[in-house]
Amino acid sequence: MKRPAAVREAPSLERYVIPNLRNACLIMKLLAQHPDGLKAAEIARTLKLPVTTTLRIMATLQLEGYARKMEGRFELGPVLIHLGNASLAGTEIRTAALPILQQLTARTDETSHLAVPCDDHALIVAVQDSPHPLRAASRPGSLTELHCSSTGKSFIAFLHYHRLEELFGKSRLTKRTPRTQDTLAEVKREAALTRKRGFSLDDEEFNLGVRCCAAPVYSSDGNVVAAIGITAATVRFTPERIPEIGAIVTDCAAQLSRSMGYHTR
Repeated sequence: MKRPAAVREAPSLERYVIPNLRNACLIMKLLAQHPDGLKAAEIARTLKLPVTTTLRIMATLQLEGYARKMEGRFELGPVLIHLGNASLAGTEIRTAALPILQQLTARTDETSHLAVPCDDHALIVAVQDSPHPLRAASRPGSLTELHCSSTGKSFIAFLHYHRLEELFGKSRLTKRTPRTQDTLAEVKREAALTRKRGFSLDDEEFNLGVRCCAAPVYSSDGNVVAAIGITAATVRFTPERIPEIGAIVTDCAAQLSRSMGYHTR
C-alpha cells in the first residue's frame, strides 16, 4: 500500500545538518556541565572530535561571544546570558509558574523553583527565594543531574520511566554526597516510590544539609513538561514534614498543570 504523499516526501532533518554547527552546539552543552571550564583537548576527547576542528570551533565561538578562554580553559561566554534571559522571559510555562512559585514559597516559607527537561538534565528556569538567609537553591539557568535532584527525579519517574536502562544503565552515576543513589537498581526503586506517592525527594543527595521536594507538571496533552518544587535546609525541612511539604508541592504542581490546560480524567 502506498504511503500518503505528505509522509512519503517528508524530508529528514538529518539531511540538512551542518556537522560543525552541530559540533558547536554539542560543545556549548558540554561546557554548561563544567562551570570550571575545559581545555580544548578535554573537549575534543569527550566529544571524539579532532583537536584542530575543536580549536577552530572554539575560535569562532570566542569571536561571537559564545565562549571565552580563562587560564587555558574554555567556558561559556557572556552572550549566552542575554540569550538565556530572553528565552526564559518568553517561556509560557515560566510566566504561568511565577505566581504559583510565590504561593508555594508563602505556604512553605522555603525557596521554590521550576525546572524543565533539558536532554538528560533538569534546567532551572525560575526561582522564588525564601525569606531565610540560609539558601541552597540553584539559580535560573543551572543544569542539575536527574538522579540526585528532586526535579530530576520527577522527570525520571514520570517522563523517562520507560527508558531508565538507556539513561542510566551504561555507567555508574556521579555520587555527589554519601547519600546519593548512584546505581540503576537504586534509581529504579526510587522512581517506583516517586510514582506511588506522587512527588520526588532529594534527601541530601545533591548537597548535604539540604532536602528538596518536587512534583511533575503536565501540559494539555498529558505529557510532563516541567517540575515544581522547594529547596530547604534539613533543620527546617525535617523528615517528619515530608508528607506535609509533599502535599503542598503536589497541590501547586497540579495548579500549574491546570493553568497549562491539563485536566485529569
